[in-house]
Amino acid sequence: MKHRLIQAAEETLAFAADLVQRHPKQLSLVLTALLVGGTGATYAVASLAPDASELPVHTVVEDVTPLQIFASADAVSDQPLSLFRSDTSRSNDTAEALLKRLGVYDPQAAAFLRADSTVQQTLMGRSGRAVTVEAGGDNTLHKLSARWSPEDDGMFKRLTVEKTKTGFQSRVETQPMTASSRLTSGVINSSLFAATDDARIPDAVAIQLAEIFSGDIDFRRALRKGDRFSVTYETLEGDGEPLRAGRVLNAEFVNGGKSFQAMWFQEPVTTGSAVASTASHTLTKGAYYTLDGKSLRRAFLSSPVEFSRISSGFSMRFHPILNKWKAHLGTDFAATTGTPARAVGDGVVAFSGVQNGYGNVVFVHHRNGNETVYAHLSKLLVNKGQSVSQGQTIGLVGSTGWATGPHLHFEVRVNGVQRDPMTIARQSESLPVPASAKAAFAQAAVQVRAQLAMAAQMQPSSVQ
Repeated sequence: MKHRLIQAAEETLAFAADLVQRHPKQLSLVLTALLVGGTGATYAVASLAPDASELPVHTVVEDVTPLQIFASADAVSDQPLSLFRSDTSRSNDTAEALLKRLGVYDPQAAAFLRADSTVQQTLMGRSGRAVTVEAGGDNTLHKLSARWSPEDDGMFKRLTVEKTKTGFQSRVETQPMTASSRLTSGVINSSLFAATDDARIPDAVAIQLAEIFSGDIDFRRALRKGDRFSVTYETLEGDGEPLRAGRVLNAEFVNGGKSFQAMWFQEPVTTGSAVASTASHTLTKGAYYTLDGKSLRRAFLSSPVEFSRISSGFSMRFHPILNKWKAHLGTDFAATTGTPARAVGDGVVAFSGVQNGYGNVVFVHHRNGNETVYAHLSKLLVNKGQSVSQGQTIGLVGSTGWATGPHLHFEVRVNGVQRDPMTIARQSESLPVPASAKAAFAQAAVQVRAQLAMAAQMQPSSVQ
């Protein structure tokens, strides 16, 4: 028995010695874990597999066949290279200047643009047209396209200049525009136009905002730092290129902590035939309404010109001609000569001609004893006794009479007494949504509320 124990011990020691000789690193890890862990400690047992650094290394070399698409670099270089660039035309562009700005250096193309009557009539000397070129790898012109929308009819024009085997050719086509909507917001730190510029909103949309809320917000005098707005408007595109802004679809303006909301709505009208039992749906002329159904179109507009900078308000001022302080019972609208002056409400022309310091002036009588005055006009466009409608152009801004520069002097008189135009605009009546359209309006208003709520959560742009 003793001999067997001795023999077993000798075999165990021999195995241990061989193990230490073959795996010294792994056994040292085990001993370290035992010493650090102590009694009851948790530790990992090192693998007794052979050390990877001691394993034999073999190098295998094989030939790899390249994919067919990359088999020949020459085949790739033989493919024609096309470069596409876009810009906007300028009124002072020459053929060379336009092509150079688009990265095209092609004397033959420049000569064609200078000589072609179609190009001269539709592109050169005209600003704001979206121009795209396709050029070769040598920066010569393959194709030029220019797009613009001349009228508010849902169509756009496309000029195409294309290189052919016989030289360059041009053509003009008319195509329908597509409309998409954009939702954005901004905050007022200095002016409405500064805020809309910062939010990359077109001036046409800023003007619409001022028009829509003009009966509630005095954009000339009452804007405050921190006022904010959200707006959804149409973007009209041709061939995927934005060409101009469309109509404001809905908007919210927070002025002095008070929120004003508006939506565009057209009443659907169902017409049917007594013979056929079919019916078709058309739309009446649309208008802007508050979300509870009150029309934002008032009997009087607050401004006889589109939203613009104001040189002076309804207050006392130092008269530049008489050289003394006097009540300025009206509003002066700074505008360039030739700017349309519009009637702020329906009425009849009571006077159209020259009168003292007013120069060329138009007086319009409205119902309820109201009268409006439009002075310093460069041109009169209406005659005495003529009926005019709200928004109709009655003259052009000028500097006739006692005026130191081009502007429109505007007055509102109630029973012969001059009043603040903004006050009169706010007090004028507002019509509700027709009863026949209330159900359709309520359904549309739900969607608008959701859009405005989404816009309110957006981070507004700001102007520094």
